[in-house]
Amino acid sequence: MENTRKLNAHSSYDILCADGIISRAGEEIKSRFGADTTAYIISDSNVFPLYGEKLTASLSRAGIGYKVKVFPAGEGSKTPDTLIDILNSMAEEGISRSDTVIALGGGVVGDVSGLAASLYERGIRCIQVPTTLLAAVDSSVGGKTAVNLKAGKNLCGAFHRPSLVLFDFDTVKTLPSECIGDGMAEMIKYGVIYDASLFASLSNGLPSGEELKDIICRCIKIKIEVVEQDEFEGGLRMILNYGHTFGHAIEKLSSYAVSHGHAVAIGSVLAARAAVKLSLCTGEVYEKVLSAIKAASLPYESPYSCDDMYKCMLNDKKRRGSSISLVLPREIGKCEIKKLSLDELKELMENLG
Repeated sequence: MENTRKLNAHSSYDILCADGIISRAGEEIKSRFGADTTAYIISDSNVFPLYGEKLTASLSRAGIGYKVKVFPAGEGSKTPDTLIDILNSMAEEGISRSDTVIALGGGVVGDVSGLAASLYERGIRCIQVPTTLLAAVDSSVGGKTAVNLKAGKNLCGAFHRPSLVLFDFDTVKTLPSECIGDGMAEMIKYGVIYDASLFASLSNGLPSGEELKDIICRCIKIKIEVVEQDEFEGGLRMILNYGHTFGHAIEKLSSYAVSHGHAVAIGSVLAARAAVKLSLCTGEVYEKVLSAIKAASLPYESPYSCDDMYKCMLNDKKRRGSSISLVLPREIGKCEIKKLSLDELKELMENLG
């Protein structure tokens, strides 16, 4: 199966999903950008041993030279220190404006690599090669890049759209169950906020085979549709943050021991519960969200107090002065961006327990 999408925003780029596409990444890159570039591959200690050889061999066959930078896997590496180390390495390797960053990995690799590409010599080409479900359906598409600060998640970042996205369906076969769950949380999110039929397809747990491939492509299509209308998150794109404001607080409180997808799963349930409390949806909507999260074997209860979560949410990037915006469901497939004062948020959190 091969699926090609094009995202048309301020500039357009292709998103290709196919079996074995990492092994022909070089020819895809050469056909679009030529071979007169050096590829600066950024990956992590889990992913590069799995896919590094396939990627570098494909580049060599296409006549594209490459350099490699590998950092320790995990959210703990999504820091300004890692970013600066990468930028210094790029300079030492003589990377120039005509060269290309290739992000080979999951969301952490994609975010750090994209931010490095946006900053180096005021911006160079970046190609995203996601290797997790979560990165494929979410973070690799749309151009949001960031690292974490001590105060919170993704507080240092920039918009830097990729020039190409290549997702290899074969990477799903090597993912541990936790990473599969992370992707499921994001796919369920798309169903809640945008597509009731997609939600129904995910309500009984993870699909398999061609059905899973179709669902991945559907999620990417939703992301494209939203980003094309609001590339820089001035309005509609905020719906993609469903479950994330609660989830980011959980991640921060756990010192990132709780993975992003698992935190979003809990956040999705909390957001549905909040919508009921605010009379935006019925209890039936909440029960459907909770049931889908349970069917995916994802966590659904926060290990932290609502008061502690509230304090973390004050540092969320979706806060604007004395207010914050939450994405809350009205029904499955439809949501609302609800602006709350901080006092209203505090009262809401007090009633969520």
